[in-house]
Amino acid sequence: MNLTDLRYFQTIARCGNITGASRLLGVRQPSLTVAMQRLEAETGTTLLLRDRSGVTLTSTGQAFLHMATDILALLDVGMQSIQALESDDIGSFTLGFPAVSSYFLSTFFTSFLQEAPRITLSLWTGGAPAVQQAVLAREVDFGILANPALHPELVLTQLFHDACDFFVLAPPQDTQGKNPAPGPRPSWAWDTACTLLRQGPLVYVTHMPQAQTMTDRLGALGLLPAQQLPCDDLELAKSLAVAGVGVTILPRRVAASDPLGRLRRLHPALPWVHDVIYLAYRADGHRTRAALRLKDALIEHGRRLGADTESQLIQQELQEARAAVTDREHVMRGED
Repeated sequence: MNLTDLRYFQTIARCGNITGASRLLGVRQPSLTVAMQRLEAETGTTLLLRDRSGVTLTSTGQAFLHMATDILALLDVGMQSIQALESDDIGSFTLGFPAVSSYFLSTFFTSFLQEAPRITLSLWTGGAPAVQQAVLAREVDFGILANPALHPELVLTQLFHDACDFFVLAPPQDTQGKNPAPGPRPSWAWDTACTLLRQGPLVYVTHMPQAQTMTDRLGALGLLPAQQLPCDDLELAKSLAVAGVGVTILPRRVAASDPLGRLRRLHPALPWVHDVIYLAYRADGHRTRAALRLKDALIEHGRRLGADTESQLIQQELQEARAAVTDREHVMRGED
């Protein structure tokens, strides 16, 4: 059924004659007559009775007018809602976060949900590869990913730096109930750190590829403990670390999120993995005003994290590590 025919019928019924409806709509009378004949053929009933004074609705015409009015009103409301999605900060979005990005959530939502109350957010969690695949499959609108694989259908915007490292419970006298200043502060000598590693257990999250890399490097150094506690939940791994259960592999920002500052990096000479955190979204995603606002807010928040002391320390350590490798290569080649 043609929606234009419904609007013509509604206008004719209100005007009481085709001549007045023709002037109001700017449509020739024969076109309106044909439209009414088409509607009556489609509904299988007589909708209008015509005489010299105009038109009168039949009983079925009255019922059809109510139906047409409801349909057109609903369509108008729907069109206004669609237009609002394009031009106003209104919309529903799904954000994908690996568990290792949990520290990102609380600080972002604290401000964004107050500033954009008509934008509704839901969360999708999983390992980094699963989040990336969910973005590609359009199950997730925006994903926060560590070290994502390049993909031609994704836009990847760098946000900040992080690193996975070995952490242990600090001695009580070293915490004093508050967060320490950021930076590499080993609480143990190298020999003690090696002893703590060897005696284990080593706690890590199985779906973090960084953990596999770090355990492989420990094995090459002869420091991999026989007793290990793999798990699939980052908060559980962090809780075990805070309880003093062995050594735990954690992202530095996750370890630093402990409000009492109870976790310490075991030793800066041990293997660690540099992470670069990106915002990922589909290149062909629909860019409504609300989607653009959410994207910009995520980037702004992430880059604020990228400007903090932790990111600066990680980048400094990375530069020092690269410089050390370069110096070692020069020595091996016999260069000055």
